[in-house]
Amino acid sequence: MPASGEPGYDCADGEAHIDKVSGDEPLLPARVHRPADLVRLFLGIVGIALVLALAAFAHGTTTGLEQDISESTGRAPQLLASFAGLAANIAIFIVPVAFAIERLIKRDGLRIADGVLAAVLAHGVSLATDLWVARTAPGSIRDALTQQAPTGGLTDPVHGYLAPVIAYMTAVGMSRRPRWRVAMWAVLLLDAFAVLVNGYTTPFSIVTTVLIGWTVAYGTLYAVGSPNVRPTGRHLLTGLRRVGFKPVTALRTEDGADDTEPHERGRRYIVTLEDDPPLDVTVVDREQQAQGFFYRVWQRLALRGITQRRSLQSLRQALEQEALLAYAAIAAGANAPKLIATSELGPDAVMLVYEHIGGRPLGQVPTEEITDELMAGAWRQVQALQSRRIAHRRLDGDALLVDRSGNVVLTDLRGGEIAAGDLVLRMDVAQLLVTLGLRVGAERAVATGVAVLGPDAIADSLPLLQPMALTRVSRATLRQLARERAQREREKVLEAAEAAKGAKEDVSDRKTLKAERQAEKRAIDEALEEAREEDLLAQIRRQVLLIRPQAPIEPVRLERIKPRTLISFVAGAFAAYFLLSQLTHVQFGDLVEKADWAWVAVAVAFQALTYVAAAMSLLGFVPEKVGFGRTVLAQVAGSFVKLVAPAAVGGVALNTRFLQRSGVRPGLAVASVGASQLFGLACHILLLLSFGYVTGTERSSSLGPSRTVIGGLLTAAVLVLVVAAIPVLRKFVSTRLRSLFAGVIPRMLDVMQRPQKLVSGIGGMLLLTAANVMCLDASIRAFGGELSYASIAVVFLTANALGSAAPTPGGVGAVELALTAALTVAGLPAEQGTPAVLLFRLMTLWLPVLPGWLSFTHLTRKGAI
Repeated sequence: MPASGEPGYDCADGEAHIDKVSGDEPLLPARVHRPADLVRLFLGIVGIALVLALAAFAHGTTTGLEQDISESTGRAPQLLASFAGLAANIAIFIVPVAFAIERLIKRDGLRIADGVLAAVLAHGVSLATDLWVARTAPGSIRDALTQQAPTGGLTDPVHGYLAPVIAYMTAVGMSRRPRWRVAMWAVLLLDAFAVLVNGYTTPFSIVTTVLIGWTVAYGTLYAVGSPNVRPTGRHLLTGLRRVGFKPVTALRTEDGADDTEPHERGRRYIVTLEDDPPLDVTVVDREQQAQGFFYRVWQRLALRGITQRRSLQSLRQALEQEALLAYAAIAAGANAPKLIATSELGPDAVMLVYEHIGGRPLGQVPTEEITDELMAGAWRQVQALQSRRIAHRRLDGDALLVDRSGNVVLTDLRGGEIAAGDLVLRMDVAQLLVTLGLRVGAERAVATGVAVLGPDAIADSLPLLQPMALTRVSRATLRQLARERAQREREKVLEAAEAAKGAKEDVSDRKTLKAERQAEKRAIDEALEEAREEDLLAQIRRQVLLIRPQAPIEPVRLERIKPRTLISFVAGAFAAYFLLSQLTHVQFGDLVEKADWAWVAVAVAFQALTYVAAAMSLLGFVPEKVGFGRTVLAQVAGSFVKLVAPAAVGGVALNTRFLQRSGVRPGLAVASVGASQLFGLACHILLLLSFGYVTGTERSSSLGPSRTVIGGLLTAAVLVLVVAAIPVLRKFVSTRLRSLFAGVIPRMLDVMQRPQKLVSGIGGMLLLTAANVMCLDASIRAFGGELSYASIAVVFLTANALGSAAPTPGGVGAVELALTAALTVAGLPAEQGTPAVLLFRLMTLWLPVLPGWLSFTHLTRKGAI
């Protein structure tokens, strides 16, 4: 076999054919990760969970089912049961070994290696499950998975030999070969019958064993990847010869394409023939067909009113759909490649053969060559499709081909739709407006569309001019342009701030200083207004409204499930899980009997005060007028949000969103939150150092600064040195800090013109810390304990820092451990410190969940976040 790029010869029928594939065709990866394996892994986990849940909560049903099955199998003749057991023990080892020998003879040892790995992992999972059932599983699950063995003792919950065999057989692909599949199921059924009849297992144990083997196998296949069976260029030439063509060479058209990330549109080749014009051939295999699987699943769930193609089509379905769209487009009068032939390339790929059309995608055409006539040609193609109710659904720069004559040809029809509804047809118009607008601007894109389709058709597309209705490529481009636009705005504002600061003179007159500050603020506002740019969608809307002022602009609601709704649901689920996991360890009897409820009421009051203090600390860095009541509600809502994200991340995102919804411009909202975070960090460090020093001077406290504060400082210093010494970490941290605090300095200039705002912000931070310290102190006193306020402040500030850094929602686990350990070191007995920490966390984390969720829902409904 010659190497890729060298000629090969096929002498069948006495003819010599040259097989030459382009030498720059990318090498196919040896292994691929199939989304279908991940889906099967998830289904297996769900199946195991359902079986265990049924065993745990339907104990009576499972017991009755086991008795019925035992009575039925007990009627089998003992001779038959003994023979089945002997045959199963022999076959369950012979069949896998025979298949391994057959694969090794065919030089397919990788599949055997995958099977062995899956078997080893399944055996480990089986042993772990047996250990869990024997030691910590509920009694109902133990009863469902085990029974008294004939030889004495309990049977194994999971069969240590059967689960590895199932994992092996699944991983090596025996189920895809009919004869071996029959043998595999015969062995499994025979073994299950034998162990049930002889009393060595239970029905639930058999089901759990099968599911574990199946799940581990698909998890292994997805983790290590399956052997790649995608056809190469040589397979393509052989397939073309089978359908009557005489190919000479095949050249990949995607120069530099990377097949490690296969594209769902297929691999494209230009094939030259011996005596006929060249061909355009698209090869689609199962790996490319699976691309975008999870995205399409989400689209089907989230969007309404739009027909989505099946999440995972078969290859034949994909071939038939593209062939149908190709014939329908040509019949409608559109310029589309003519489909000549279709064929399978083995069991895992198909090819579609088109007449060759030389040209370039619109995305590769230089902007100066995109004339109005060229764009009108693109609009005429859409007009031809829409005259027959055909939707393209993918009118981006790669789907519009410009041939050598300057005509536009529609390609990539696989995602199209026959007999499309009005909504989908209007989406095509909106998509083409964006595609052309990204290249030549909104004015020319709208003008050429109006000239061909008319103003009404263009105006009707405005409600669909939203990111959700566009392709992923267009959305990514718009996001990139938005980031670049925001960066330019920040740079202009920073330049204006520096210029104003440089022009400022050292004056002592108060009125003159105030006037200069106002002039400086006006200069920054003017720079921001000058730097502000409209996004492309807003520009297109404005151009259309100039032509049709009465055109509807209210976006059509395409989302059935909003991401915010899904986040709220997931957040509620996490909150319920963590709440239940914490409350299972609560001794409510001791808590109620030993607690001093007067101090509990004091703790509740101080906890309520923290939300007022948090609102003050935020609004102190916002010169604009924002409602205080809604700000307090936003801080209460933060107690719900922090259960699904680390406290620092969730609070920043929520406050930024709240300020934007309150009328503060996005850049200024980020700057205000950044300024608040920066001052809060500085205040936290100063308070920790101050109270740490005080505790070191107190005779009554054993929590000295020698090990706590100094150790923390040394640790922080080491971390700073490590970050500064490693370029990757240094760049990462500097980029994050620059993006967070880029607008802090100009924002602080605005705040400093209102000293009462600055006093409110800093005072709110101090009040927030004091309220939390007093809440912890009241929790300690509720159980008869007592510590100095300085020690309690150090304990709280240390635990709060750990909670902000911990990746768990709300710092669960890290805060409790830090509080308990710190209180013990400070001299508080464990019998008082443990319930005090529990009460404090109930006050600050769990009890505010319901008010936080209500506040979050209320603010969301009012459009405040």
